Amino acid sequence: MTATLSLGDRTIGAGHPVYVIGEIGINHNGDVEVAKQLIDGAVQAGCDAVKFQKRTPEICTPRDQWDKERDTPWGRMTYIEYRHRVEFGVDEYAVIDAYCKERGIHWTASCWDVPSVEFIEQFGPPFYKAASASLTDLELLGAMRDTGRPLMISTGMSTMEEIERAVAHVGTDNLAIFHSTSAYPCEVSELNLRMIHTLGDRYPGVPIGYSGHETGLAPTLAAVALGATFLERHITVDRAMWGSDQAASVEMTGLLSLMRNVRDIEAALGDGVKVVYESELAPRAKLRRVM
Repeated sequence: MTATLSLGDRTIGAGHPVYVIGEIGINHNGDVEVAKQLIDGAVQAGCDAVKFQKRTPEICTPRDQWDKERDTPWGRMTYIEYRHRVEFGVDEYAVIDAYCKERGIHWTASCWDVPSVEFIEQFGPPFYKAASASLTDLELLGAMRDTGRPLMISTGMSTMEEIERAVAHVGTDNLAIFHSTSAYPCEVSELNLRMIHTLGDRYPGVPIGYSGHETGLAPTLAAVALGATFLERHITVDRAMWGSDQAASVEMTGLLSLMRNVRDIEAALGDGVKVVYESELAPRAKLRRVM
């Protein structure tokens, strides 16, 4: 069974270019202009998509946390106020939708609650992504599946039993699975990249990718060499910015390097069929003593 999946005008899976998602998440800190900078950086680097995170704060924030105060770059405020401060609404996403279309890049969102799926659906994303934290929220997974759009699920902080339960609930049609470890940033000893093969063996008809939260680029490149057909990395304009995901994110210069190396690895992997290349003919004639 061929493990491929159509995402709008792109296809992911073996034999197709690695599909790379620049995860903006909430690294925009509620500022559309910062979001545009990150979109521009993703386009310049050659990413296929950018992704945001969409929440309904009153649903996703535990009630006992609402009124707790915290210091933020915008002054001292309650946690629920902060969650609203960094959350984009319809006006901001309309700008993002138009800007991504203008720049020729896909965009989508990880929806953290059912109303957020209904909200993002108005923009017609090419696919949905379920965050690792949402893997056991079967109602939410079902809401994304029921849109009829492709669904990517991330498997950080999860047991194999939880992964199998989620996949059984949504089915393997129109599905792609990210291997991931949910630590920010993640120690390289906990990345367990061979899970890419484990998931591929368990679900041979489903494309397998890698969502990395490590510092540095080498493990993400290794994931491509191991067979990941799509990637996700958090991106930022400055890793020192305010926000819980910034330290595990890739700045724009790093993103350019990542994309160059991903494409080099794709070219280097080849098709596994042994041939004598034209570039080898002269050395062969010169050096080969016995034919």
